[in-house]
Amino acid sequence: MHPIRSLFLGASACAILTGAAIAAPAAPQPASAPAKPSAGAPGTVFEAASPLFLHAPQFDKITEADFKPAFEAGMARHKAEVTEIAENPAAPTFDNTLAALERSGQMLERTGLVFNALTSANTSDGLQKIEAEMSPKFAAHNDWIYLNPKLFQRVQSLYDRRASLGLNAEQQQLLTVVHQKFVRSGAKLSPAEQTRLKALNEQLSTLETAFQHKLLAADKGGAMVIDDKAKLAGLSEEQVAAAAAAAEARGLKGKWVLTLQNTTQQPLLQDLADRSVREQLFERSWTRAEQDNDADTRATITQLAKLRIEKAQLLGYPSYAAYVLEDQMARTPEAAESFLRQLAPAARARSKTEAAENQQMIQASGESFQLKPWDWQRYSEKVRKARYDLDEAEVKPYFQLDRVLKDGVFYAAGQLYGLSFKERTDLPVYHPDVRVFEVHEANGELIGLFYFDPFKRDNKSGGAWMSNFVNQSKLLGTKPVVYNVSNITKPAAGQPALVSWDDVTTLFHEFGHALHGLFADQTYPTLSGTNVARDFVEFPSQINENWALDPKVLKNYAVHYKTGQPIPLALVDKIKAASKFNQGYTMGELIAAAELDMQWHRLGAPDALAGDVDAFEQQALKAGGVDFPDVPPRYRTSYFRHIWSNGYAAGYYAYLWTQMLADSSYKWFEQNGGMTRANGQRFRDMILSRGHTEDYGPMFRAFYGRDPEIGPMLEHRGLGEAQGK
Repeated sequence: MHPIRSLFLGASACAILTGAAIAAPAAPQPASAPAKPSAGAPGTVFEAASPLFLHAPQFDKITEADFKPAFEAGMARHKAEVTEIAENPAAPTFDNTLAALERSGQMLERTGLVFNALTSANTSDGLQKIEAEMSPKFAAHNDWIYLNPKLFQRVQSLYDRRASLGLNAEQQQLLTVVHQKFVRSGAKLSPAEQTRLKALNEQLSTLETAFQHKLLAADKGGAMVIDDKAKLAGLSEEQVAAAAAAAEARGLKGKWVLTLQNTTQQPLLQDLADRSVREQLFERSWTRAEQDNDADTRATITQLAKLRIEKAQLLGYPSYAAYVLEDQMARTPEAAESFLRQLAPAARARSKTEAAENQQMIQASGESFQLKPWDWQRYSEKVRKARYDLDEAEVKPYFQLDRVLKDGVFYAAGQLYGLSFKERTDLPVYHPDVRVFEVHEANGELIGLFYFDPFKRDNKSGGAWMSNFVNQSKLLGTKPVVYNVSNITKPAAGQPALVSWDDVTTLFHEFGHALHGLFADQTYPTLSGTNVARDFVEFPSQINENWALDPKVLKNYAVHYKTGQPIPLALVDKIKAASKFNQGYTMGELIAAAELDMQWHRLGAPDALAGDVDAFEQQALKAGGVDFPDVPPRYRTSYFRHIWSNGYAAGYYAYLWTQMLADSSYKWFEQNGGMTRANGQRFRDMILSRGHTEDYGPMFRAFYGRDPEIGPMLEHRGLGEAQGK
């Protein structure tokens, strides 16, 4: 997952934040621990680039007290730098304007990247307070830059003369992207309109932060406390131990706590035998942010939606979706909607078949109730076991976390790209669970650093994501320092960290993002690495998932943690056969969420929101033809973090769009020899190392040979047959 938030212009136009939030304490200590004394005055740890290897963050010195003064000093310094550029009496040139802007704001970026990373992965009350206070100030700071008339005049002058400036391709692209950013930020509005836009941006920033904080509280408050161990029937010993540990961490020793994952469906619904417990857990997930308390998000959502409509129309767009998609690969809401509605019939047809099979399994199990959403996971798993004789408990012992990472994820990167990895234990981390690795080319040349934070915590946002601590830039002389964060259940002390097949896939997925960041090879940070459109950024991660099942890779990491025996071929065949199982449901929940997002953001009039949030949600799903029976959206409106706080407004379709790109590209790999160094190098050269140095359509066509096709996507997911029904 890879949502995007822009904090400031300068050394990086986009600070990348993913599926979660933004902030946390610093050193390897609990968020509740008192802050350690700073090595110097608060904030000075960010005064200059970190002296550590590749400018890795000084987590052993950073404290909560550092962030606010560093942000304030960073913004003041950035303003001085931008003022000097805007007031420069010399005629505008690429170097004294565009390149100068790229060099500006480095202190602010250093602070922001660490702050964003920490609060998403290990937040605290203190950091949330700083975030709430600073968010509107960031919005105002962005506006001060993008609505600076003298600065825009210099950018416009360069843009008007772009054909005669003798710029190279990357410089031309930077000028185009920056000019578009100024225009889309309101640089051409009248002074009165700009004043209103500034107010809107501050309000939106405040509300997005409020939503994030409310949802984190709702996730935590929605956890289900169990008093009777018998109600946990069906869970493994490891799952029960993890629930007991979660309870003890909350001061509830002798009880069990079932924590909520980010999505509507909860993984434990697959195993819980007690139907009433399943229903309660599902309902706690479904209504987590609708409890009429301080964590209820609905009023915040209504305000956000109305203000986004006003902002879009102020900037000359009919809807917020039209505004957002202008610089995406899809370009228009109509194109995104058309794509979704090509997928919906196949998903609907298959999900109906799957629902019937689940109902039959309920009856075959000697039970006589009507299938409901909280039953789907459990009985579809029974169908899968019956059809493919595949039991998750049989699979997990072959997927030990460390082996999956080193002998699977890293090994695949070695086979495709010649990479090697060396673990570092001397660099400070923000939590004891975090690990750090150097990444090297086949010839030994250093590429960058990779941080890995695998386990779920109450103060970590849900989901999995990637981002940067340090962005790559030849202009600034920096190499990438990237990180992956997951939410794998941490085993009880002394137990092995065994993961599900879904976890394995997620690890490969997020490392695809990491590769996109590590292979960045740009001069200008605005165009570097993963600073690309939402409907392109998931492409490298989606395609990387495919290597988890590559025979060469699988046999290297899928080894029984007790016996050391490789995973049996028969079990591999079952996993492959089962990979297309339940795809009607999986695709259906994604399409429903994407359509829900699009319906919210295609609104053209605030009065369309006169009704309540739940009523609008039902109407939106029906209008989009994605009110699938028994298949709830992957995210409901009230806990749809992606679209209300993490930069994916009108962009959730991107996960499906990039599946199309990835499946088309994987088809190319299959037709050209599969996992080879030559193929990996070609993909690296033409996609992974290109950043945003060219438009996405031409970039994709250069690799694939034509536009992306929906056929490989449906075929890859076993929906091709359903499409014709």
